[in-house]
Amino acid sequence: MSKLSLIIKREFIAKVRNKSFIVMTFLSPLLFVGIAVFVSYLASMKADTKQIAVHDETGLFVADFMAKNKKDSEYQYLDLSVLDLKALKDSITQERFEGVLQIPKTASIAELDKKIQFISNDSPSITFIEEVQDILDKKITQLNFQSAKLDTVAIHKAQSNISISLSKASGEESLKGLNEIKIAIGGAFGYLIMMFIVIYGNMVMRSVIEEKTNRIIEIIISSVKPFQLMMGKIIGTSLAGILQFLIWAIIGLGLFLGASLFFGVNLGPTSKVPPEVMQAAQHEIASTAQLYIAELWNLPIGTLLTCFVIYFIGGYFLYSSFYAAIGAAVDNETDSQQFLLPIIMPLILGVYIGFFTVINDPHGTVATIFSIVPLTSPIVMLMRIPFGVPLWQILLSMVLLFGTFLLVVWFASKIYRVGILMYGKKPSWKELYKWLKY
Repeated sequence: MSKLSLIIKREFIAKVRNKSFIVMTFLSPLLFVGIAVFVSYLASMKADTKQIAVHDETGLFVADFMAKNKKDSEYQYLDLSVLDLKALKDSITQERFEGVLQIPKTASIAELDKKIQFISNDSPSITFIEEVQDILDKKITQLNFQSAKLDTVAIHKAQSNISISLSKASGEESLKGLNEIKIAIGGAFGYLIMMFIVIYGNMVMRSVIEEKTNRIIEIIISSVKPFQLMMGKIIGTSLAGILQFLIWAIIGLGLFLGASLFFGVNLGPTSKVPPEVMQAAQHEIASTAQLYIAELWNLPIGTLLTCFVIYFIGGYFLYSSFYAAIGAAVDNETDSQQFLLPIIMPLILGVYIGFFTVINDPHGTVATIFSIVPLTSPIVMLMRIPFGVPLWQILLSMVLLFGTFLLVVWFASKIYRVGILMYGKKPSWKELYKWLKY
């Protein structure tokens, strides 16, 4: 058995036998599912009804607000126009009402725009203010039409409600929101890679720092080359991480299904949607579900999964080389913070480029360039693939990714070779540059 395989085996066994690794492997899914169930339970709870006093001196708007009162509404409007406004303000102070909507009497409707006010102890939510403004706007617009002696019925009939249908050049029907689904699929894969790099890249760095602190590295380095030791740590840690992810996926999926079936907890976003709304939407969902499923099957699923594995390996190996070099250059994790930001920034940049550029222009210059640049390609390219990417761009991106990985490993091994035997000194960027020339 080669020295590299022995190092990989040693790193893998050391990680999976670690007590913290075992505990977090089985505890993390329980924590995630527990939090999800708790959040779903809170979302399903009915919010406290807030009472809003309407003091309408004009008498024109109160009926519209009363029509908004429903059984499950968060806000309930009360017509208290006959009461004195000062008494209502005192009631707010005593927290009998959430607030008072004051609509004063004016000489004309036009003067109401700047004189209507909402009085409360706490600032109301934006959603509530927008709802109130919408009610007032519609009513004032209707009153303005009547004042101008316009036929409101004819105006309502003349209003158009356009719904553009989408189709492909081939004549096939297309669907709205498909781009969002594509970016969500690609983004999930890209975000998974980023999280794996951050979590297990730090694990590689901590492993190197620990061996330096315990001086074990001095014994190991007498038998193997620094390059072999670094590659063994990267591969061994990645295998342990993949095993942990698989266990998380299996346990997490089982717990989610169990919670949904046996406890009747809806873990999806529809947990707070009223049943009548769901029933009304069932027909529309049924009619479009087949089209969405057909479109999803038309996605390059095989290409996406294959590229995910390749970019997963290439991206992790590339960034783990940086983490290993940092671990060799410092004596503790505190000293490593100054070197971590330049490594994490390309990952964050890749996520932002993906979500804010790819969704609008997946084949544009910015998206294309960053899907080929090695430091961001594992994230951005996976977001572009659902939209269809030429094969030559994917191959070029992969060649540059693994080529950069080999180049970074060559440079990182120089830092690793000198840094693993350095103790008690905080290296600067200038000293790291000197180590590269040794």
